[in-house]
Amino acid sequence: MARELEHLIGIFHHFVTLRLLSRTDDNMTPNRDVAIMNATKCLAMFYEANERYHLIPYTEFYNDAVNEQLDIKEDFPHFKDRKGFTFCDYPFILNPAIKADILKVESMFQMRHELQDAFFRALFQGVNSPYLVLEIHRDSIIRDALHQLECKSPKDLKKQLRVQFVGEDGVDEGGVQKEFFQLVVREMFDPKYGMFVTNEESRLCWFNSSPMDDELTIDEFKLIGLLLGLAVYNGIILDVHFPLALYRKLMGQSVGLEDLKQLDPTLGKGLEQLLEFEGDVETTYDRPFQVDLNAFDQSFIFDLVEGGASIKLTKHNRRKFVDCYADFILNKSVECQFMSFKEGFDLVCHDSAIRLFRPEEVEQLICGSPELDFEALEQATHYDGGWTKDSKIIKEFWEIVHEFTEEQKKRLLFFTTGSDRVPINGLGKLQFVIAKNGGDSDRLPTSHTCYSVLLLYEYSSKEKLRERLLTAIGNAEGFGMI
Repeated sequence: MARELEHLIGIFHHFVTLRLLSRTDDNMTPNRDVAIMNATKCLAMFYEANERYHLIPYTEFYNDAVNEQLDIKEDFPHFKDRKGFTFCDYPFILNPAIKADILKVESMFQMRHELQDAFFRALFQGVNSPYLVLEIHRDSIIRDALHQLECKSPKDLKKQLRVQFVGEDGVDEGGVQKEFFQLVVREMFDPKYGMFVTNEESRLCWFNSSPMDDELTIDEFKLIGLLLGLAVYNGIILDVHFPLALYRKLMGQSVGLEDLKQLDPTLGKGLEQLLEFEGDVETTYDRPFQVDLNAFDQSFIFDLVEGGASIKLTKHNRRKFVDCYADFILNKSVECQFMSFKEGFDLVCHDSAIRLFRPEEVEQLICGSPELDFEALEQATHYDGGWTKDSKIIKEFWEIVHEFTEEQKKRLLFFTTGSDRVPINGLGKLQFVIAKNGGDSDRLPTSHTCYSVLLLYEYSSKEKLRERLLTAIGNAEGFGMI
């Protein structure tokens, strides 16, 4: 069945591709081509069937020709205004990179609108900042962010973000806000706050399910959701380690045992074994419809269903037990925390182009791509100051970098871009520049993280270049870059 489905969608993809590539009338855009419309609608039916039966990877529905030729500035506004056929109505055909571009165009349009609005309001109502400005003390990052963001209106949140660390000279052209988000994430996930717990086996984080009445803590979950939304809106990649379940919940999808298996492999496997157990379930497991929760050195017992204490687990009700157990861990036990988190996220991202994404694609958008393709980065790099790809030091630079460990490559990315994460569309799309900063020197390389520019001296030897570069990326902590 999978092979037949793959063959069928291949036929329709081939047809759409040929129609796109053989167009002779410039006025006959894809959005007006009835044949392309009908083929896309057929693909939609196959996609819905595949979503139900999971026969082939969802990536098989991406169409390269559509993604290469899509006119975002025409298609997306028509989608927003519900004007006729648009590919955005069939997002399964669009890859994550083009969706990220759509989201970027939407964000830039909204930021420009807020900028113009602030300008005109200033003429009649007095000065009003055209930016969302956060003034942050390094020793109170969470408190400052919480205090300043809680009084911002939804319109303010749609302005372009500017972060200023109090007492520092860094002008935020992108690099400062990257560091701000990195520091916020680091603090929020610090065990001392107790807001999230990390599963030791999967290394994934989940909401702390401990019973809580602390209103401040709930506000902090809202802040994290808001910051996640601001990162998406401003194109910032975050070093967060959530399971896919979080993104599924954000997108309004249900979660269950498969999601629990990713978050907690041991627990998930145990529940799966319960479903497959062929012996006497009631005697062997001897437990009611309840779950134990340990928090703050105390043990809490919760019924999985009403009257769960008096309902014994049996072979006949074990499916319900497993479903209720997964539902408790992923939903009921963290409902207050998650709803506050989602409320913050939706303040920025509600009704945005984020709805075009699958949960897996939202994860890529927020966390970046896992693929460190430095060959693609080399091919896309530009040079300044008289250097070219054939310059001796440039050749030596790439020889050194290609020998780096994965961790060293991440450090280099952090040093030059302010983030060790790869953009969703890959390193080949990163506008990376290596510029000459002078002749031979004992000084370390520097960088303009706002513009992804690496400033290199023309070191006298490959060994010196390697040593200076490794020292620089090893010390790259904080906004010590330019």
